[in-house]
Amino acid sequence: MKDLEFEQKSSLSRLEAADQLSALADALRRGGKAELDLGPGRLTLRIPDDLVSEIEVEVGDGQIELEIELKWPTQQAGAAKE
Repeated sequence: MKDLEFEQKSSLSRLEAADQLSALADALRRGGKAELDLGPGRLTLRIPDDLVSEIEVEVGDGQIELEIELKWPTQQAGAAKE
């Protein structure tokens, strides 16, 4: 079971998509607690120094789909488990 799942789908211009990716890139550079404005709400995440990434491109049915996935553990390394 997932602790939390957030999904947002919307139509964006190329520039709006670039702005979202730029905001995410800035949050990744800063690390620590990152706040991202996503439409009507704000998402706050703890971003550690080390991440696992996956980039996937699918072409079919007249569309190109690009997925960029970043993963990291929910618990900080070295933190005691209860």
